[in-house]
Amino acid sequence: MLRMSSQIETIVNAYKTLSKVPSIVGGRLNNDGNRISCKWSVRNLDKGKTTKYLHDYILDKNLNVLSQSEFGVDVSNELLSAVSPKGMFKAVIREEKEGKDAKKQYLEVWCKHNLAHCVDLTALDIHGDVYADSEFGSLDWTQDESALVYIAEKKLKKSEPYIKRKSEDKSKTDGSGESAPKKGEEFLYRQDWGEQLVGKHLSVVVVCKLATETFTVLDGLPETCCPGQVRFSQDGQSVVGVAWKTEPRRLGLIFCTNRPSFIFELTLDGKLSKLSAEGLSVRSPRLSPAGDLFWLQRAADGPHHACHALVCKRKDAVAVTTIIDIVPTEVDIDGGAKFHGIYSQGLPSRCFASEGRLVFSTPQRNEVRTYVVDIDGGRIVDISNKSLPGSTSVLDVRSDVILAACSSMTTPGQLYVAPLPSKGSEASIEWTRISQPYEVPDSVANSTVQYMELHHNTDDDVKSFTALYFAPKTEGKKLPLVVWPHGGPHSGFVNAYSLEAALFNMLGFASVRINFRGSTGQGDDIVRCLISHVGDYDVTDCLLALTTLKERDARLDALLLYGGSYGGLVTSHLAGKRPEMFKAMVLRNPLIDLATKGHYADNSDGCAVEAGFPFTEKGPISEDELLAMRRCSPLAHVHEVKAPTALMLGSGDKRVPHYQGLEYSRRLKANGVPTRVYMYEDNHSLSSLPVEMDNLINSADWFLTHLDNKSV
Repeated sequence: MLRMSSQIETIVNAYKTLSKVPSIVGGRLNNDGNRISCKWSVRNLDKGKTTKYLHDYILDKNLNVLSQSEFGVDVSNELLSAVSPKGMFKAVIREEKEGKDAKKQYLEVWCKHNLAHCVDLTALDIHGDVYADSEFGSLDWTQDESALVYIAEKKLKKSEPYIKRKSEDKSKTDGSGESAPKKGEEFLYRQDWGEQLVGKHLSVVVVCKLATETFTVLDGLPETCCPGQVRFSQDGQSVVGVAWKTEPRRLGLIFCTNRPSFIFELTLDGKLSKLSAEGLSVRSPRLSPAGDLFWLQRAADGPHHACHALVCKRKDAVAVTTIIDIVPTEVDIDGGAKFHGIYSQGLPSRCFASEGRLVFSTPQRNEVRTYVVDIDGGRIVDISNKSLPGSTSVLDVRSDVILAACSSMTTPGQLYVAPLPSKGSEASIEWTRISQPYEVPDSVANSTVQYMELHHNTDDDVKSFTALYFAPKTEGKKLPLVVWPHGGPHSGFVNAYSLEAALFNMLGFASVRINFRGSTGQGDDIVRCLISHVGDYDVTDCLLALTTLKERDARLDALLLYGGSYGGLVTSHLAGKRPEMFKAMVLRNPLIDLATKGHYADNSDGCAVEAGFPFTEKGPISEDELLAMRRCSPLAHVHEVKAPTALMLGSGDKRVPHYQGLEYSRRLKANGVPTRVYMYEDNHSLSSLPVEMDNLINSADWFLTHLDNKSV
């Protein structure tokens, strides 16, 4: 048996150590706000997947922990769960394996001491798989606890070949009520929603009445719409939700908040009402205790993610009013703080507090911060946890108690609670830690995190951006620096715990995570300024961050490039434009060529939009646009690259098809650059546990190997 090299062994041991750190998936308060049920996840290396488990805490009147679960309860096979409004029942959508490839889905309803209902949804055969993803998935109760609503794949009509011999008996009508199979449609192409939503073609709304275990697929929505994010109205006679338009085609939905959609209300007898205006992209509908409906919206165009407005349709009103508008740069809020707008993917499932207030979290520059807004007056107050510098994300709000997850790059996620003070006094909020902090290695816990505020002396309309510098505390020792722009491009890094960043830190690397112009959390104008400046603003921002860091920290030595998706575009640009500057490069599903990526990706619009052109598939193809997209792509500079490069590619990537990385690797090899390609059976995120483990360990090994100038 071959022994691992000491270098690989060091990396593997570091990954094993960090893989034991659990993370918070979600949390829920009971109606009195004195009991917490928190869902955690932890990497299970032997099973090759994450294990999810529940842990409960009981609080006293001061919100200190009185008692807690002795052990966690494994809930890994729960897809969705929802506790009923009065707390009498818990509904669970559970998925269980049946043999090697088959699976079954069940709806379970538990009362306090027993399993009250269990329905085999697969055997019921009135719909396909239940949706449990972050875009469509939902499970909600009526207020009287008599019915449930969820989203599932529409049942596909049976089809058969044009020529198929049947027995004489089977060719006759059997009285089952099923229509005869359609001929010749077995291989009809059906669009799905792309990356991480493969196989999701057309959704339906399903209502279950528990007393009779009766299931109904609601009519009323046209087949040109896919419903999701549904919840019952107050009287239980209708549901509200989001409907995404499917024509002229489905464009990739995950990470893309610009898809045409509308808020709808659908009565149980099939009457449809559209509640939001045309030309919008909407998400996260929430009904207040008073029956007012709130949601997030933005224009259905432009960049894949941008600032959202929080709007409200009052009960029985026709007009939609704006509570928090889209913020171009920044606005002053209570206490003299600056607010840059809402960029979260959704509101907390329960977000309402007394005195007409709503609680939400959103990325703001280098952190996720939490706010309370006065619905009538529009006053916004920052109520983030000041005792733990980093990010504060709301999990639940009940009886004016707020449950949140807090973390930083040096501290894994922890549970905190706080009573929300009365209106006008919210800034005096005090947070109490509930969960015991999980210890990380001293090298991570004692590292420094610096917020970099950077500014160009140019005539550009937008000149400023931010970065996060994460460095071990070392004396007199050189530090290699991982240069790490984010993907998107319209996303951002925040000061929150990251296994990737912690792994590099444990191995002796400093890292700079760059929120270049175009990042979210800094104002809508900053998001949109990158359009037409791809390969320019992002690259010059990275170079300014490097120049500034080299001046500030004399320990910094070799520079290494690390980027995925659009971050791979930025890093490969840097490698081509500054070939002598970088020692090695690792790319994860990188965007290499805008001119060709859009032809095969699920988000075909993104390449044209970022290059500054309106997206259309009508009329003749514009050669000028294709040439412009090629010129702003790193493929144009591949012949200049000298940094040894490892590429981590997902064969199932729908967002940036792996052909992009393969083409880049072939050209690097042709030009004599040491190159290695890893191909995984995974999607764009490369996040399944065996894949994450392999690509992170190999990435770190690639960097360490080339720092020592060893051959590959």
